[in-house]
Amino acid sequence: MAGLQLSKVRKSFGSVDVIHGVDLTVDEGEFTVFVGPSGCGKSTLLRLVAGLEEATSGNLAIGGKDVTNAEPADRGVAMVFQSYALYPHMTVEENMGFGLKMTGHPEAEIKTRVGRAAEILHLEPLLTRKPKQLSGGQRQRVAIGRAIVRQPEIFLFDEPLSNLDAELRVQMRLEIAKLHKDLGATMIYVTHDQVEAMTLADKIVVLRAGKVEQVGSPLKLYDDPDNAFVAGFIGSPRMNFLPAVVESSEGETLTVRLTDLGDVKVPMTIKGQHPAKGAGLSLGIRPEHFDPGASVKVQTPIDVIEHLGGSSFAYSRAETEQPLTIELRDNRTAKEGEMLATGFDPARAFLFDASTGLRLR
Repeated sequence: MAGLQLSKVRKSFGSVDVIHGVDLTVDEGEFTVFVGPSGCGKSTLLRLVAGLEEATSGNLAIGGKDVTNAEPADRGVAMVFQSYALYPHMTVEENMGFGLKMTGHPEAEIKTRVGRAAEILHLEPLLTRKPKQLSGGQRQRVAIGRAIVRQPEIFLFDEPLSNLDAELRVQMRLEIAKLHKDLGATMIYVTHDQVEAMTLADKIVVLRAGKVEQVGSPLKLYDDPDNAFVAGFIGSPRMNFLPAVVESSEGETLTVRLTDLGDVKVPMTIKGQHPAKGAGLSLGIRPEHFDPGASVKVQTPIDVIEHLGGSSFAYSRAETEQPLTIELRDNRTAKEGEMLATGFDPARAFLFDASTGLRLR
């Protein structure tokens, strides 16, 4: 296995810049996830690694070897797509071994590699079946097996679970995580689903409009986001953002007033430069961090309650673009149409510049 290094990689389609000078290192054996909204450039970046797109400028190296201008077949990568792309007239065994057959590998070696991949993916009973006789999850496992038999330096996954239903997505997510553990392989995985990113990744690369917003472990991005975009994208349900203005500043304590939540005052510890009194900010607080026993007390009307069994969520200001979402925990008495008294710990809140989205630390 090998690692990956991207240095100032750019990609333009005509006059449109899609990838803007990305610098990134993926360590050997690491599971790295590219995540971001549709159109952020994550699949394009993956295709640049695979060699399916040519970089406009910059360099790519795999295992320390420059592959910027190398053909896809010479890069030591194997790609698993959203569509299974299986040959309908071939059996599972033939589909998995077809690539090796085309590159002239001996029949005995092909059989050994396919058998090993089938064992890893629990496909042994299905080797003689055709794709039409398989479920969606089984077809995706065959596509993954086709990548395994190539013994690549890096596995590339482009939203491989998008065509599966919710239950199968969970199952396949666990299988891919176990596959990474068993193979110890370097894997790069593209998804727009931050739950997949959080559960699978050693390292998450958050992309927006062709630029890397932040790189780090799942918990690093959850606990210590650099900006409002990352804070809002990582975490489910997403973080609440409340309009605030600076009320006062003393030492490292910056007190802000929540203008849409009863003018509640919140003292925050900010070590960097404090904005001027009256400056507009955004205070971020996650739904799961509301606590009736916390120091900052708030009240808000409940518009909608969702009971999910193990947890419940109350929604306030549901008619707005950014409704306030509050996890109720063990509160089973809250009712729609009533006022909810809750609170939060300022140490669990974040402050962001209202115009740039950058976090105040």
